[in-house]
Amino acid sequence: MTKNIILDSASVRILQELQRDARQTVQQIAERVGLSSTPCWKRIKDMEATGVIRGYSALVDRAKVGLDLMVVVETNLSQHTEDLVQQFERAVAATPQIVRCLSTTGQADYILTVVVPGIAEYEQFLHGTLFKLPGVTHVRSSIVLKEVKAEVKLPIDPQQAAPSARRAPAPGASRGTR
Repeated sequence: MTKNIILDSASVRILQELQRDARQTVQQIAERVGLSSTPCWKRIKDMEATGVIRGYSALVDRAKVGLDLMVVVETNLSQHTEDLVQQFERAVAATPQIVRCLSTTGQADYILTVVVPGIAEYEQFLHGTLFKLPGVTHVRSSIVLKEVKAEVKLPIDPQQAAPSARRAPAPGASRGTR
């Protein structure tokens, strides 16, 4: 289980700016959130170090790069042993056509998102890769007709952030009395 990190409103505003446009300079972000460059840069580096910011990437239009077909795939495993689950998850991680994998409750053990050029390539992928993943016993495919929403920004709210005045001291910092 991951530990939640308490962010103050300035850090949340920085995250909102980075989600809006991660190519901004630290100076641009600092101006937009009302900080000077050095504290803004430090907050960004701290959020990177703690894993709040996992990385940066470009959003690519899949259709413009020839990946016209998206399929949502419900998958079940034959067993739920730790070894088989790890084998399956490693195989999924190594399969570039699978762009998302969710371990779920309910009807399916996993819900995958697969992108390929077209239906013929999906059929090849299905028989050549998906059916051969470790432990797979059931596959149900749903062809995506249209993406109605594909948001990557998280709905972080500065109103729910911890006030700056209540920020926890850095590890090892002393709390002096006045």
